[in-house]
Amino acid sequence: MDKVSSDCPYPGCFFCVMKEGNPSKRRASVLKFFRELPMQDDDGQVLPISGLWNTAMAHPNDPEFIELGIFECMAALIWKGLKNRRWLSHDQNIYIPYYAAHIIGSYTMNMEEFAESAVHAGVIPPLVELLRGKLTWVEQRVAVRALGHLATYASTFPAIASNGEILELSIQLAMSSLEIVYSYFYQYVDRRLSYHCDLLTRGMGGVEMESRKAEEWASQLQCWSLQLINCFAFKHEFLPTICKPEFLIKLPGMWGGLVNENSPAGIGLLRTICHQKLGRGPVASCPGIIDALCNIARSSDDWQYMAIDCLLWLLQDLNTCHKVIDKVVPVLVDLAEITTLGDHKKLGDSIVSVLQECIQSQGSGRSSISSRTKEQIEDILNSKQRLKWEKNMPKEDLHIKQAAALVVKLEGNSLFSSGNISGAASKYSEALALCPMRSRKERVVLYSNRAQCHLLLQQPLAAISDATRALCLHKPVNRHAKSLWRRAQANDMLGLAKESLLDAILFINECSQSNDPDLSLRQNKVPDYAERLVKKQMRAAWLFREAAVKHGGVHSQGDGGDMYGPETDDSEWETASESDIGNDGRDDMGDDDDGDWNNDDDRKDYDKPSIKGIFTTTFLFLCFIFNFHYYVIPLWACYLYFSVHFKVKVRKNRSYQLEIQICKFF
Repeated sequence: MDKVSSDCPYPGCFFCVMKEGNPSKRRASVLKFFRELPMQDDDGQVLPISGLWNTAMAHPNDPEFIELGIFECMAALIWKGLKNRRWLSHDQNIYIPYYAAHIIGSYTMNMEEFAESAVHAGVIPPLVELLRGKLTWVEQRVAVRALGHLATYASTFPAIASNGEILELSIQLAMSSLEIVYSYFYQYVDRRLSYHCDLLTRGMGGVEMESRKAEEWASQLQCWSLQLINCFAFKHEFLPTICKPEFLIKLPGMWGGLVNENSPAGIGLLRTICHQKLGRGPVASCPGIIDALCNIARSSDDWQYMAIDCLLWLLQDLNTCHKVIDKVVPVLVDLAEITTLGDHKKLGDSIVSVLQECIQSQGSGRSSISSRTKEQIEDILNSKQRLKWEKNMPKEDLHIKQAAALVVKLEGNSLFSSGNISGAASKYSEALALCPMRSRKERVVLYSNRAQCHLLLQQPLAAISDATRALCLHKPVNRHAKSLWRRAQANDMLGLAKESLLDAILFINECSQSNDPDLSLRQNKVPDYAERLVKKQMRAAWLFREAAVKHGGVHSQGDGGDMYGPETDDSEWETASESDIGNDGRDDMGDDDDGDWNNDDDRKDYDKPSIKGIFTTTFLFLCFIFNFHYYVIPLWACYLYFSVHFKVKVRKNRSYQLEIQICKFF
């Protein structure tokens, strides 16, 4: 440290040391700096610490500072802040424990040898003190991050596990982190600590920016706590501590929010638990967790495949199968035709294989299956067998089946247009039975149309089932816009805010990228009905909602209140299925469908067979008897198709009120 800038007011300044041109002198000076820094009480110590923080963030794999004792220095500084409150409150020293813990976490993020050096330097005890909450939630966040990195390596996990408090503290923090941040920072703007605000926004942005960053950091605090717990969950001896019902039941709701979508959060931990035989029992004993896993498995969640994995493992385990089979099988049947999901190839085949094992185990007397569940499994197995048969059928016969399905589908469209929703649903079911299995596009439309019928009949579970089947058949998976919107409405009817929100957001995204002029967003404007639903669900799925209700930020469960601050619109957002004016949820049918809906006064005699229907059935029957069906059915399908389109066009030109339109452009 011979060369010191004449302009620098601090002797031995870290920044001046780093300018030293001679490498050996520079290393000696840095080594001396790290040894002396914790013993100094001079002003301006936060500046070199913030410089080290920037270096650690930019170059976390650089070994230079590791070899020179940075971990020992950071551990000593954290201890100093914990034990000497007078020093901590002096100048800007309040920032130092945060930066020190963050530096430890950054350097141990990628390199196992760095983590070993950190453990040998004694960083775990001061980090545990921060984890206990000896300072504030801001320091807890970086402490759990650093401990989580140390726990990921096989060589350093024993040092973490030997401290019995870490797992318990992490579980408590995962459950209470959102409430802590809300009550100590978010709720009262005038009580926010200034150094918290500075760390959150780096001096840029006002109250709104602070609130947004606080929500992001609260999510990270929870997700990093779950990541640390996840490291323990791989070890059987820690599962009894983790698998307590009061903690397990909360895991599906710990999803990271939209601000932290890269973390699997609670579902990731549940997957690790379900992967262990010892963990599947407690999970299967909580019906609420099984319901949540089923909902996630039939959603647009990025971690959908993790929920499917959990369900498959629970179903394959003879000790848990009987507890979950009636709930799990209908969900897996809906997903049985999915092809690829993320890195999972031929996921549908894996699902069918597990379902087949269930039937076989029932035959051997090892488990009991209800008749309804057995019927659902047999239906999907028969569908797979039907697909094999169709591969050997002549192309002409497949074309006939496809044309017949089109005729029935158009009849369903006609019934839907006249207001006979249950009749239309039956016709779509009939068309699905006729349609060749490999005609995936046609089946996507039929399932999506039937989902819309279920919506109007107030059958949200059936609507979710059919919309999910359509999304699994579609290529790419989960990208059929109308099915996404219909499932979003059905989830809304069931009060599943997160699932509805994710479907609605993905629907908007698909509309913006669609080449279909009916779906593409005009002038990049989000449709009003979609915006209303997204806003409603963002309120309901808000990370701080539970804490806000508990602490009086929201006055009741049914009222959004003013949780987002004064700029939030307090008007009631009607759902697509509830509104009785304009766009009320009854949208037109599939990609080429023409559904129409007359006023209530015009809905009559739904169950009476129409002359046209009787004539159609008789005509097709005679065609099959006299072997004219090769030529007549396609012509008849074309006739019905243009007939329906013409009638709908005439009705629109006569300014009939189309109550059923949920979308202006559907």
